[in-house]
Amino acid sequence: GSPSCGHCHQPLPWVVDAGDGTFAEIAERATVPALVDLWAPWCGPCRMVSPELEKLAAERAGRLKLVKVNIDTEHELQQRYGVASIPTMILFKDGEPSASVIGAQPKGAIERSLGLAES
Repeated sequence: GSPSCGHCHQPLPWVVDAGDGTFAEIAERATVPALVDLWAPWCGPCRMVSPELEKLAAERAGRLKLVKVNIDTEHELQQRYGVASIPTMILFKDGEPSASVIGAQPKGAIERSLGLAES
């Protein structure tokens, strides 16, 4: 399932942290597309793009899961997906990477690059 308001039952933004040991269950087995944000706390561009990703999660509540992965502590995932620059965002659909974006960009550019732009 996905989070919803206990009072009105409307979908809530789904933002969760994942690590090497929890990534498969949290991102690869997600029931909705999972937008994985590979970031680090010291990375200025990562901190700039984070609010844009949270807006995407809020606008697509119930239809998108935002998964945050700190590459400073989760080295296996960084290596598995060949992350050389951060922020790197990877969209997973049906458990598989379907698109990616590298670098801080405005929300609209991220949506277009990942195929999330709504017509």
